[in-house]
Amino acid sequence: MSEFLQGCFGPEAWPVHRLGLSTTNRPGERAIRAALDCGVNYLFGYAIDTQLTSVMRSTKPAQREKLLLATGGYNWIVTHTSLKRSLENALRRYRTDYIDVFHFLGVMKPEQFPPRIQDELAALRETGKVRAISISCHDRPFAGQLAAQGKVDALMVRYSAAHPGAERDVFPHIAEHKTGIISYTATRWGRLLVRPRGWPTGEPIATAGQCFRFVLTNPHVQVALTAPSSEDQLMHNLREVEKGRLAEDEMAFMRRFGAYVHDHAGWFMGGR
Repeated sequence: MSEFLQGCFGPEAWPVHRLGLSTTNRPGERAIRAALDCGVNYLFGYAIDTQLTSVMRSTKPAQREKLLLATGGYNWIVTHTSLKRSLENALRRYRTDYIDVFHFLGVMKPEQFPPRIQDELAALRETGKVRAISISCHDRPFAGQLAAQGKVDALMVRYSAAHPGAERDVFPHIAEHKTGIISYTATRWGRLLVRPRGWPTGEPIATAGQCFRFVLTNPHVQVALTAPSSEDQLMHNLREVEKGRLAEDEMAFMRRFGAYVHDHAGWFMGGR
């Protein structure tokens, strides 16, 4: 593994491979095991993910200690499932004694993460069944505020060439409490990989590798999630990020292309 991909995560500085695996798009158990063989150790899964469940249940204790297993309970806008119940379900599902990073997922605005839920999440860490607490948050200024106050150990935030706002709203606030940063949607759900309407025909568009390298070139990002839909996609992404930091001209291109995609492209979901 290159030095570029060797990192430390969160306040405890746990060793981490900076390309993390989200199994949201069900890449297959073989792909997950291939990721582990390549040194990937940050694994994000959710309740319906039987593939990661199967892999984790067969993981030997010595290997489990090297993994950062991340999951969580989801914010259902009007109300949320008990975080304690979500944690207990996850512990049973993965047959593990602890979850490394437990998220409150889908926080769209501050009202959805009030002090009551902040306290509920923090209490899980006190049980010893959770090593670090986090939220996924779409409100970047609020996420930056939480980091500055040390309310969570980590934040999962959107960051890509098309959505670089975390550079302004989040990253400047993480140093004091060593808040971990997990980024997602490096390809803007695949939209950065498709030629947007009006982009000059002779001009290149971004590659998946450039998208992930753009994110990882920022030293504040400790883990960039990839959500491949196949083993081939996973291995391609791993090979690409081994190339390291983007050069200045590549970074300038990605910022220009990302801004254009942000302003001109629609939305659709895609793996990577």
